Amino acid sequence: MPTSSPSVHVKDYIDLTAKEKQIFDRLLQVLRHFNLQTQLRVAGGWVRDKLLGKECYDIDIALDNMLGREFCEKVNEYLSSTGEETQGIGVIQCLFYNINTSSVEDFTRRGARFGFELDEELKIAAADNDVKAAIADKISRERIGHEIDLMISGNQPVRAMTYISDLQLFWAVFTLPLDTEPSIPEGSERLCVAYMDSTWRFLQLIGSSSFTDDQRRLCLYAALLLPFRNAVYPEKKGKKIPVASYVFRSSLKLKSSDAEAVMSMHLAAGKIVSLIPSILSNENLQILEVDWKKETIDVPVASKLRILAGLLLREIKEFWRASLLLSLLLYPDDIGSSTNLSNEDTDLKERKELFHRVENRIMEMGLEKVWELKPLVNGKDIMSMLQLKSGGPIVKEWQQKLLEWQLAHPSGSADECIEWMRQTQSKRARTE
Repeated sequence: MPTSSPSVHVKDYIDLTAKEKQIFDRLLQVLRHFNLQTQLRVAGGWVRDKLLGKECYDIDIALDNMLGREFCEKVNEYLSSTGEETQGIGVIQCLFYNINTSSVEDFTRRGARFGFELDEELKIAAADNDVKAAIADKISRERIGHEIDLMISGNQPVRAMTYISDLQLFWAVFTLPLDTEPSIPEGSERLCVAYMDSTWRFLQLIGSSSFTDDQRRLCLYAALLLPFRNAVYPEKKGKKIPVASYVFRSSLKLKSSDAEAVMSMHLAAGKIVSLIPSILSNENLQILEVDWKKETIDVPVASKLRILAGLLLREIKEFWRASLLLSLLLYPDDIGSSTNLSNEDTDLKERKELFHRVENRIMEMGLEKVWELKPLVNGKDIMSMLQLKSGGPIVKEWQQKLLEWQLAHPSGSADECIEWMRQTQSKRARTE
C-alpha cells in the first residue's frame, strides 16, 4: 500500500474475523467445486473500514470473469448440493480485497480521504466515453449524489473534486441543463475546483469554530458552483431557474433545502460585495447606493448601512459568515482570475483580515442574530392605525418600512415606532 496522509492511520493488511473467514472459505469452496478460475474481490466500504481498523458487516463481492448473477447461481447450486439453505449475495463495482490471495489490491492507488495516488492507467480508462456513458446510464443520480456528499463532507474535498476533474468525469457527475444562459465556457470545471480550493484554505485560515459542519459543507458546494452563480436555464413554463438548483435537484438528487441554501449564499455574496466598502469605511459616506435595494426610509447614511446589512442578514440568517467568505473571493478582484492564482496564499491572508474586519463591524452594529429580531409593531396594530378591516399589500408595505425603522433605531421603543408611522402617514396624506 502507498503511504497515507499523516492524519489517518491506514493498515497494509486486513485481519479477518472468524465469521469473515468462514464466509470467504465457503466462497473458495464454490470455486474449487466448479473448478472456476475466478478472482473474488471484496469491494467498497468493507475494505476501507478494515484498513482503518473498524468493523464492517456489509460485504460486497466483485468478480473478474463472470457476471454476479452467474456466480450467485453457482453459490446457491453448491449450497443446495450440501443440503444448506440458499443465500442472496449483493454485487457492486469498485477498491478491492482479493479473497483468493488474501491481499489488498488498491488499483486506484489513492482514496481522496487517505492521500493515495491515482494510477495513470486508471485516469486513461476513466476518461473513456463508455465510462462516462455508464455513469450517466447505469448509476443512479441518488447514488452519485450520496457519494459526492460524502466527499464534500470529508477531510479531503478538494482532492476528491480534483480527481473527478482530472479523470474528465466532472460533467458526467455535475450534469448541466440544456440552454444555459449564459453558456458555460469550456474548462469551467478547473475554475470550479479552484474556487473550492481557495474556500477550503480560507476556511482553514479562519478556523473551524466559526462554522458548523453543515455550514462548511454547503459553503464548499457554493464555492464549487460559484462560476454558475449568474447562470440560469428556462423551465417548461418559461421561468428562469438558477443552474445551481439543477445541479442539486437533478444531477445529485440532494435535498431542496441544500439547493436553496447554496442559491441564497450566491445571492448574498454578491450583495455583500456591494456593502463592503461602506462597512470598512471610517468616513461618513455621503452616498450609499446598491442595485438590490433602491429605496429605504429616509435616514442618515450610517443608519442606512445598518438597514441594508440587517435586511441582508435576515435573508441569509446563520449562513452569513459563509456568504461573507464567498463574497471575499470576489472582492475586490475575483480570486478565481489567473492573475491572482500565483500569489494566492498571500492574497488569502489579506482577505482573511478583511473577513475579520467585516465580521467585527457587523458584530459592533449588533446584527449577529438580527434574523431573530421581533417586530415592535404587528400587523393588527398597523391595520388599527390605518383603520383597515383586512390586511393586504398596504400592511405588507408598512411592515417593511417599520422593520427598516427598527433596524435604523436599535434602541427605539414601540411608541416611538408608532409615532414615526403616524408622522410619515400624515406627510403622505398631505402630498397626495
